[in-house]
This record gives sequence, C-alpha cells and structure tokens, in this order.
Amino acid sequence: MRRSRRWRSALRHLVLVALAVVMALPLYLAAVVATHSAASVLRGVPLLPGGHLGTNLTTIFGRGVPDTPSLTTMLANSAIMAFSVALLKLALSIPAAYAVTFFRFPGRRIAFALVFVTLMLPIEVRFFPTYAVTAHLGLLDTRTGLVLPLVASATAVFLLRQSFRAFPLELADAARLDGIGPLRFLVHIVLPLTRPILAAIFVLEFIYGWNQYLWPLLVSSSARQATVVMGIREIIGAAQSFAVPQWNLVMAISLVALVPPVVVVVVMQRWFVRGLMSGIS
Repeated sequence: MRRSRRWRSALRHLVLVALAVVMALPLYLAAVVATHSAASVLRGVPLLPGGHLGTNLTTIFGRGVPDTPSLTTMLANSAIMAFSVALLKLALSIPAAYAVTFFRFPGRRIAFALVFVTLMLPIEVRFFPTYAVTAHLGLLDTRTGLVLPLVASATAVFLLRQSFRAFPLELADAARLDGIGPLRFLVHIVLPLTRPILAAIFVLEFIYGWNQYLWPLLVSSSARQATVVMGIREIIGAAQSFAVPQWNLVMAISLVALVPPVVVVVVMQRWFVRGLMSGIS
C-alpha cells in the first residue's frame, strides 16, 4: 500500500513537471532566440543561448526596428496605462463595494446584481458602443481615451465585496455610535484591514491594463500613443520585411515587455497570495 502511494505521488509529480516544461518551452525559446543574431536564427531555431543579447538590447533601445514606434515610448505608454487602469479601478470599485456591503438601502442587492451581470458580457460586445462614446468625446488617439473606458471593473467590485462581507455589521454600528462617519470608517478601519485584497486586485488590474491589445489598437492611430503589446504586431511585420528577418529583435522586445508585469508580481507576491486567499475564504 505504501509503495503504491509512493508510485502515485511520483507519477503526479512527473506529470506536473512535464506540464511545467511544456508551458515554459515557448518562453525559453524566445529567450534563446533573443541572444542570437538574425542570421543564426534564420538557419534554424537555436536551442542554446548565444552571445548577442547585449547587441540586440542596444539595438531595440537605440535605433529600434525601422518604421516602428520607439520602444521607450511604447513602454512608457504601457506603464502609464497599466498604472492608471489599476489605480482608477480601485478608486471606483472601493466605494461601490463599500456601498453595497455596509449601507442598507432599497435595491442594494439589485444594484450589485446589475454590476455582477456585466461579467457575463464578452468584452467585444462593449467595444462598439464604447468606441462610439470615446469618439464622440474627442478622446481618440489620447491617453485619456486609452485609460478611461477601462476603469470600471465588476471583478474588483465583486472581490472587494466578498472581502468586506467578512466585517461584522455590528462593527459598523459600533463605529456609528462612537461618532465615526462612513468615510472615516472606510479610510481608518476597512481599508487598512483589507490591504492584501487591495494589493491582489492592483496586481490583477495592472496585468490586465498592461496586456491590453484590442482596445489600444482601436483608439490609437499614431506612434506616440502605441503600447508595447500593440506595437509588437507592427514590429513583427517590419521585422519580416528585411532580407534577413529580425526575429531576434522581435523576441528581445517581447522579453522586455514581460519584465514590468513580472517585477510587479514578484514585488507584491506576498500580498498578492494573501489577498487571493482572503478573497476565497
């Protein structure tokens, strides 16, 4: 029996390792290609790292790929968009979740249900009316147009409501008897006790904003507003137009685009895990 249990455990670990290798293989190949020259990549996908990583990074941050937006500009636009989306989503979701959790008013459950129903709508369904409103307001090809239509988040409201529901309503009643108003109760009691879930939502929304592709593609028409995820498509097209396709530069830019969200996740990993666990419980 004990030997059978060991074999099952070993088999599970073997399957997990195999799946991890399959998932990591594309990232590994991208990292390897980024360290080679264009000519060596043209001969076949290399399996071992080369010695051209420094040259490739100098190229993409210097002259870049011709006829494509500057990598520095794209990274700056992506960072501004990701931070703005994450912070504004929190700024809108906190009072919304606070209201439907702690305030007793008619239609409270219906209000939350209407917010929750929006999770069932595919994002593509909202693109046309959102684009029409953005164009009517004159926000096309602006950073405001990139960020503002994305700041409402039913997911953040749902996660915060689940976290706020862990607070006993008697605590709010006691604070009210002590003369603590709703805003002071939120700022000094609720938010400090829910920092892990706030950090988790920030990480999720930062990655959401950083990885946006379709919306920036719709509302941005100039190189100065291009984000790095959107710009990679143009870079791939330009890299293929050379006599020797510059796949090494494409992979180097893709790796650079991965760095900011990875750094955010690593830096906030402890808070992120605690926040998700508190949200689940």
